[in-house]
Amino acid sequence: MKLVASPHFPEKRIGYLGMMLLLSEQADVLMLATNSLKNDLNSNNKFIVGLALCAIGNLATEDMSRDLAPEVDKHLTSSKPYLRKKACLAMARCLSKCNDMVEDFVDRVVSLLNDRSHGVLITVVQLMTRVLVMDDEYNNENGLGYENDDEEDSNDGVSVCRLAFQKLVPSLVKLLRNLLSMGYSPDHDVAGISDPFLQVQILTLLRLLGVNNAKASEEMNDVLAQVATNTETSKNAGNAILYECVQTIMAVESDDGLRVLAVNILGRFLLNRDNNIRYVALNTLARCIADGGTAATSGDGEEDGEGGANTAASALQRHRTTVVDCLKDPDISIRQRALELIYHLVNQENVEDLTAELLNYLVLCPREHRSDICNRVLRVVDKFSPEDRWRVDTLITMLTIAGRECASNVQSSTVVYISRSSEDLRAYSTHKLLKAIRDDDGSQRGLLNVGIWCIGEYGDLLLKPYSYNPPSSSGNFAEVGVSPAETPVTVSFMALEASSVVDIVNEVMNRHTCPMEVKQRALTCFTKLRERFANVADGATLEKLQSLVKKYEGSTSLELQLRSCEYGALMNAMKGISVKLPSNGSSAEGEEEDIFGTGASSSGGTDNVSETVITAAKEALARMPVVDVKLMQRKREERSGAMMEGDMMDPFDDSGGDNGGVGSAAQVSAPSSSGGGDLLDLADIFGGGDSTPAAPAAAVTQNGNSAAPAPASDVDLLSDIFSAPPVAAAAPVAANNNMGGGGFDMFSQPAATIPQQQPVVAAAPMANDLFAPQPAVGMTTAVNDDPFGSSSNTPAATLAPQQPQQATPAPTVGGPTPAEVVVQGFTHQGLTVEFKCTKPDAFNKQNSVLVARFINTTDAALVGIKLQVAVPKYITMEMKPPTSTTVPVTGGSSTKEVTQTISVTNTMLGTKNLMLKLKASFTSKGTKVEHTCTCSGFPAGQY
Repeated sequence: MKLVASPHFPEKRIGYLGMMLLLSEQADVLMLATNSLKNDLNSNNKFIVGLALCAIGNLATEDMSRDLAPEVDKHLTSSKPYLRKKACLAMARCLSKCNDMVEDFVDRVVSLLNDRSHGVLITVVQLMTRVLVMDDEYNNENGLGYENDDEEDSNDGVSVCRLAFQKLVPSLVKLLRNLLSMGYSPDHDVAGISDPFLQVQILTLLRLLGVNNAKASEEMNDVLAQVATNTETSKNAGNAILYECVQTIMAVESDDGLRVLAVNILGRFLLNRDNNIRYVALNTLARCIADGGTAATSGDGEEDGEGGANTAASALQRHRTTVVDCLKDPDISIRQRALELIYHLVNQENVEDLTAELLNYLVLCPREHRSDICNRVLRVVDKFSPEDRWRVDTLITMLTIAGRECASNVQSSTVVYISRSSEDLRAYSTHKLLKAIRDDDGSQRGLLNVGIWCIGEYGDLLLKPYSYNPPSSSGNFAEVGVSPAETPVTVSFMALEASSVVDIVNEVMNRHTCPMEVKQRALTCFTKLRERFANVADGATLEKLQSLVKKYEGSTSLELQLRSCEYGALMNAMKGISVKLPSNGSSAEGEEEDIFGTGASSSGGTDNVSETVITAAKEALARMPVVDVKLMQRKREERSGAMMEGDMMDPFDDSGGDNGGVGSAAQVSAPSSSGGGDLLDLADIFGGGDSTPAAPAAAVTQNGNSAAPAPASDVDLLSDIFSAPPVAAAAPVAANNNMGGGGFDMFSQPAATIPQQQPVVAAAPMANDLFAPQPAVGMTTAVNDDPFGSSSNTPAATLAPQQPQQATPAPTVGGPTPAEVVVQGFTHQGLTVEFKCTKPDAFNKQNSVLVARFINTTDAALVGIKLQVAVPKYITMEMKPPTSTTVPVTGGSSTKEVTQTISVTNTMLGTKNLMLKLKASFTSKGTKVEHTCTCSGFPAGQY
């Protein structure tokens, strides 16, 4: 600080130099230098002023920028170019620290663009570039955007500085054109090019101004073409200008001809012997093609952008040979960039040639890169494969080269492609995989997994000869190095003996380097080959397969031991032999039980099994069914379409007419009495079942068999949703009550033939469960905690002594009701919903008002909140929209509570309790969240 405050220039110079080298902008001591900087900015010595401006440009903090910006602004209009150029750089630092001061200095910056000094022009262009970069960063951070049309009045969302700078595009174009036509100037000439530094800075500024601006792009098209055609490429300065020109052409909305010209320039760069230039060209080409493909598939609707992207891609195809040659470069960075570019160059026409190059490179590339290349080849094959045989050939070749490094998804995809192919292609693939496994040294794990699976699945095809004649026009290459232009050769495989197939797999399994997962698949392969060769192989081979599986019954690997035991039992069952094992509970008495659970036998050892077990064992070892991917996709689309259609209309109305019992910000009508066709299935409403209406439940007889469904009636059929499943009664009850279901219905009137006293159940009291039916005589039924859940988990009935039934007091209706009751709805991923329950009418206890309160416990707002509610048919509901669809973080100083009011009327208060089924959807931190639950915690007898 003492050196900076010295009146002598040498001492000041050392002080400022030490301050810029030794201090950072976080240093507190900089505050002490503010006054010295202000004094030096007002000095009469231009070199002292220059020192102060340099220090501000390197170390100015936000506070220093606000204090010293007026002093720096004075030197922007100085008569000395030395101070003007340093003031521009210092002002760029001040504006980057204080964005709100940009608009105050825009006019001053614009006026400096007419300066005659090239040094001042470079710094002014740098200042304008810095302002535009800050404007883009601000727009990206705040989610803003700007798109200028050809109309002059369309300036919404564009900052003042950008509008002012866009008006200077003609001036910048003129300045750049003057530089191109300028003769030799010793002050600015670099390798025969006039001021390449200023040209590069102007091209960068034009690129920022031409993005999403058709008018500005049109004004600069001519000068960009002039720069691209007239710049000398023999020197590095010319290459720098051309590279910046190419980036500008690709960024702005330029003509198709300009884009082709830019691609050709980059193609010439690829022929340069300088690795730096080649690397830059490959990187730029890959980025341009990738961005063009993204724009073409995004559906922006701009034909110019799509056409330009397609033209650039087609022009790049002419340089495909040059790009492929880069894969042979000794520099690994060049090879990686070329590989990335080739991946973007693949299309339907060149997929075979480029995939062959990728496989050739896969042989030479480092092992750490092979997994990524395998995934890329898989995506290319999946997207552009001309035929199934070529696809399988390519994947098998890839597994032969890099089976050790390929991921599991590559192996699974290969298996799927083979299983979905024709029988002819399956035979070809299995023969080819068997040959590859036999020639492999056991290191290609992926090849072994796929090959052994196919041998076990289609081993019977190996016993037949195979021959294939490829068409002459095909580019098929079964092995790396085969050119598509060569004369096609007939592919033939001899028929193999069953013992040879078993020996090949056994040899792979016995290698000490064989992975455990391959051994597991080999056991499965042996088991399936036992079924495939059952009618064609000799007895010795079949016995060998049995012994190979049994060999691992005592293995130290639990998985191998388990597979060996289970597969051995399957093969015995397939032969009709039942295996008897000692029973754990009665082994001392010598009793045995069948491993298939068919019962004990007094003979011990083995016994014949039924035809059902034999058939089941053969089916278990048969070929795996082919997954119909299209059918799965169609079902998913149908389910998603049904949900979308429900959201567009009434998401809770599964009958199309009656929406009683459900609500989503709409009035819910009373239950319809038009028949049983409007059965409300809450599981289907929330996407848990089929979209078709559920059929009426079949009657259950005393022997447990299902009777034919009775005609639909107009009774409330929610009993099988809100209650546990009914158990058959001792006396026929449903014969006279016209229910049609045959079981107990708690919603119907009691039949006249039912006696007044029923035997009580020997189980825990269920007086608190309003929705559970009374069990049958002498039976015990477990209570399902989820009244909306399914009834499939009912335990077996247990007989209990019959006792006289105790009178159960009914819930009190109309007693004292609390002024406000808070019931917890649910809590899920930071969203809590609770209901404040009140009685608006003191004389009508059936009416209730539920105010849903949304509580956000995360650190970010929850947007798009939507709450849907379903109720039983004996409840009518009116649901109002929420006060807001965005739930802010709860607990803030200015946070407003988000609520939603629901009015309900329980027409059976005292008999049935209020229950809600809730479905909430919202977006938390960009992730869509959905949650479904049941709310049944309302006080019994009051709601």
